[in-house]
Amino acid sequence: MSNEIVEASQPKQSFSLAPKDFEQALKFSEMMSKSNLVPKEFVGNAGNIMVAVQWGMELGLQPMQAMQNIAVINGRPSLWGDSVMALARSSSLCEYIIEEDDGKVATCRAKRKGQDAEIVATFSMEDATKAGLAGKQGPWTQYPKRMRQMRARAFCLRDAFPDVLRGMPIAEELQDIETGEVKPQPQTSARPVIEKSIYSDEEFIEKSEKWAQIVESGRKTPDELIIFIESKNAVLTDEQKGIIQTWAKAE
Repeated sequence: MSNEIVEASQPKQSFSLAPKDFEQALKFSEMMSKSNLVPKEFVGNAGNIMVAVQWGMELGLQPMQAMQNIAVINGRPSLWGDSVMALARSSSLCEYIIEEDDGKVATCRAKRKGQDAEIVATFSMEDATKAGLAGKQGPWTQYPKRMRQMRARAFCLRDAFPDVLRGMPIAEELQDIETGEVKPQPQTSARPVIEKSIYSDEEFIEKSEKWAQIVESGRKTPDELIIFIESKNAVLTDEQKGIIQTWAKAE
């Protein structure tokens, strides 16, 4: 009976996937890029995973949280709205955050500890119309209240807690800008799908001499070079990665 009490009082063992150095981060990113349980924009893209994990560490997010809450839109890492709220509210600098919506105008109020004035931001359907968002297919047609809330929240929390958010842009804003600059297309999901191009043999041959010089000069290892190349929204084939790995042996 006493053994059972001792066992019950002991904390359950757990492990962390958080990388402790560059090599671990590299292995983690490569492993996650081959999983079908990560967001689609990270599948086959170890470079973007590594960037997201690094940003997550600076924001206080664990690697798996970072991949679920940081989206890469047009090559820029950004935070989803709910993670923005979570980071702000968990900060010791936050006194309160209040959100309201009267059916036409969304309001977000936030106050930092030690400051007398609160930060207030609003976003109305009139604002949405001026920005060309109202009536668009997708979230702005299906969930206008939620989208007003996200915009007011983004404006308010970025002004109130820029240090907590490390200046990260908000995904919903970038997504709206993206749809406004590119030919409008129906949106079926709030989460963007970033399609990755693959380096053709011709492109690889054209750039391989310059890349090989980077490795041979010691500026980057083959693994570091692969991550750098794939962070530019293009994917190398396994054969191309194998060629890059041979450059280090040629020294």
